[in-house]
Amino acid sequence: MKAASVLECGKADRSFFTDEHTMFRDTLQKYLEREAVPYYDQWEKDRLVPRTFWEGLGKNGFICPEISEEYGGMGLDFGFSNILGEELSRIGAGILGIATHSNIIVPYIDSFGTEEQKRKYLPKCVTGESITAIAMTEPGAGSDLANIRTNAVRDGDHYVLNGEKIFITNGIHADVVIVACKTDTKIRPAHRGISLLIVERGMPGFSRGKKLEKMGMHSQDTAELIFEDVRVPVENLLGEEGKGFSYLMQKLQQERLVSANNVLVAAEDMLSLTVDYVTKREAFGNPLSKLQNTQFKIAEMATQVQIGRTFMDDLIVKHMNDEDVVTEVSMAKWWITDVAKRISGECMQLHGGYGYMEEYKIARRYRDVAPSTIYAGSNEIMKVIIAKQLGL
Repeated sequence: MKAASVLECGKADRSFFTDEHTMFRDTLQKYLEREAVPYYDQWEKDRLVPRTFWEGLGKNGFICPEISEEYGGMGLDFGFSNILGEELSRIGAGILGIATHSNIIVPYIDSFGTEEQKRKYLPKCVTGESITAIAMTEPGAGSDLANIRTNAVRDGDHYVLNGEKIFITNGIHADVVIVACKTDTKIRPAHRGISLLIVERGMPGFSRGKKLEKMGMHSQDTAELIFEDVRVPVENLLGEEGKGFSYLMQKLQQERLVSANNVLVAAEDMLSLTVDYVTKREAFGNPLSKLQNTQFKIAEMATQVQIGRTFMDDLIVKHMNDEDVVTEVSMAKWWITDVAKRISGECMQLHGGYGYMEEYKIARRYRDVAPSTIYAGSNEIMKVIIAKQLGL
């Protein structure tokens, strides 16, 4: 049972997707059914998605669909990128590093890079040959980005980069890392001293720390990155010096929109799995679905998921139309991820003992949805943003 089929009576109108979008989704679904579904459990055990899977997606035109044709992409709209995230999320959160690369990180280079940088990096990002990461979070600085300590000092035609980053998605695989660092430690306010540097695999002094062992999202590559006197060429400065914080803020709307929608897809899937389970599982001579408590729980979750989908699709359309929906996206990010965490617990409970077994997908969903209220800006920060936007 597909997640979207759970609510046939109140199914969201997704007519904003064109026939071309539908064809892209159908082709991608078939590819993932063949190339991801049979191997996903093994990837979870290996704690890593193989690079060959990235390259296969790239070869078939699924990665970075918005990148223009002159750099190897197809020049499509955000709807195609959104579909990539949805379908990867439908398989499992562990492969969402690909959507992070395609929908969140590569757009920084596309938007702020020089012509030389675009020609150097984008084609291989599109094919999946080059994997990207963005390094913002540090052991002592998360949501408070202005407090980062990683710094880069200009030395002739290079910057000398020093610092540590943590919780970096795609950190082990990454060939190209966009590093947020301080190029001016004295300027005030402090965020005006932040710049973005492009660091490449193999640069002396750039190393990976340990691959981090997470409670969930096991196959998603998450790592520590270490920079010790890394000499980064000046031409690897992304955009202008001191404008890094501004660039990050400009892209956060899309990052949070993508993150919230991926979690909503997981909630739809959890609901679908649970409806299927309670319909087939019997207790006291009848399916669990005939018990009033089960019906009430399913009704509550279905309503929440439907509200989330209606809200989310409205934001997707507005974002595709380049509208400023920072406040609404912040609302969606905190509310949907918060709801998804509650739903994961309810769905596991309705699965009974089986819900705690690794062979049941709901157990993995329960673990994987847990950090969604933290990444892409914690939900507490989302509420701060909403309050500020309301003039409080």
